[in-house]
Amino acid sequence: MNETRQDPDILGRIEQSLDTLRPYISSHKGTVEVIDFDEAQGLLLLRLGGTCHGCSASTLTLKQGIETRLKQLVPEVKLVEAI
Repeated sequence: MNETRQDPDILGRIEQSLDTLRPYISSHKGTVEVIDFDEAQGLLLLRLGGTCHGCSASTLTLKQGIETRLKQLVPEVKLVEAI
């Protein structure tokens, strides 16, 4: 990513959406943190931590859980990737 634009409103909605998922992730002793959002590409970079880091189910959690939910609640998000 070359130039990243971060709209505080979009980031706020992303965080609020993640807050609805954090209790589930936390119940599995995991964490999720927003690293960057490229508004032009709709690319959201997240860091999965705790037991999520390196877990074989983390890709499933990321794509079918987090990405699906964020696309519904924050239409500017087109793709979610973990770093």
